[in-house]
Amino acid sequence: MTSLRLLSSQVSQSYSLDSCDGRCGYGTDNNFSCQCNPSCEHFKDCCSDYSELCKSGSTSCKGRCGEKYNPDNKCHCNSKCAQHYNCCSDYAELCDSDGGGGGSVITDAEIKAFSELLYILDSNKASASELVIDPQALVPDSQTSSQMDLSPHRLFQYLNEEVLFSRPTYTAFLAVLDNYNRMTGQTEEFTPQQLEEQDVFLKETMSNTELGRELFAFLHTKGIYASEVEFIQDLKMMWFGLYSRNNNKMDSSGFEHIFAGEIKKGKVSGFHNWIQFYILEKNGEMNYFSHSFNGPWTTYPDVLGMQFMWDGYFKQVGSAIIGCSPEFDFALYSLCYITRPGKQCHLSLGGKELIIQTYTWNNSSYGDGKKFIGSAFPATPKN
Repeated sequence: MTSLRLLSSQVSQSYSLDSCDGRCGYGTDNNFSCQCNPSCEHFKDCCSDYSELCKSGSTSCKGRCGEKYNPDNKCHCNSKCAQHYNCCSDYAELCDSDGGGGGSVITDAEIKAFSELLYILDSNKASASELVIDPQALVPDSQTSSQMDLSPHRLFQYLNEEVLFSRPTYTAFLAVLDNYNRMTGQTEEFTPQQLEEQDVFLKETMSNTELGRELFAFLHTKGIYASEVEFIQDLKMMWFGLYSRNNNKMDSSGFEHIFAGEIKKGKVSGFHNWIQFYILEKNGEMNYFSHSFNGPWTTYPDVLGMQFMWDGYFKQVGSAIIGCSPEFDFALYSLCYITRPGKQCHLSLGGKELIIQTYTWNNSSYGDGKKFIGSAFPATPKN
């Protein structure tokens, strides 16, 4: 009897007996007067706040911190959700006391400091003599939808392809870039060689550069990845894993959306990479119209928010980091998605702030509920 009284006392101290606060997803427990798992709907013994706190429609961690994983929930509030990129938006505010995945909290200050290191380590970025751009017309936000070509010249005036495109990370990036069908609603199918090109890209950018190795080391020290093998495999799934944006076809991935660009419902979707823009413009498939913002940087990498027509399809604002190496682009977006999934990620490059907005893909997942990358791109930089 003493042990039962002690258990009852401990339960009462931790949870309310008639509430789902902190109990969502747990199995039936007769110590409580009502239940907080899917079975309670069948047995009609749910707590009065079950729907508000636990149902799949709930997108808040209010009352859900530490809950067991429930695949029916749209977002999660347990210690693993940050590692799996599927936390509810208020998880950090309400629940996160020791960081996702069993690691330590990664603060904005740490992310900013680490992004400065990546900025310094980008030895493969273009120099002013290797890349010349002409941004031309600057338009206010109110005119970005006008579809007016206000720039008579190409955006990219000169690129030293012989120097840049011969570097291993550029070569690997270009090999992957042309493997996609830009139209959503059409299944992406890859040959064994194309799948191998994905592996080569990850190896060249993340394993064979100091920049990539530092990204792993940073995330490893924070307890997010136990080994480089786990790190590379997770990057492969989050970036190259296929999901459906249209017509229930496996037609998209984070890499395709962000770096190659897609066409959906008659408009350009994604498309946030300067190398892809350069190639298409050179081939006569890209018509640069104007830009609506230009970053405060005077050397590469810089940031532009562009208006353009891609072979008949318009993009109102396509932002991209200009002149950086493929490994820098990939590492920066990966850093932000892993540490700030579905949120704004505040970086510092050369002492100037850059905000990356990330989005999770919530309609499907990989592994143990991990979320694919939906999108990532530069938000308006602050001067």
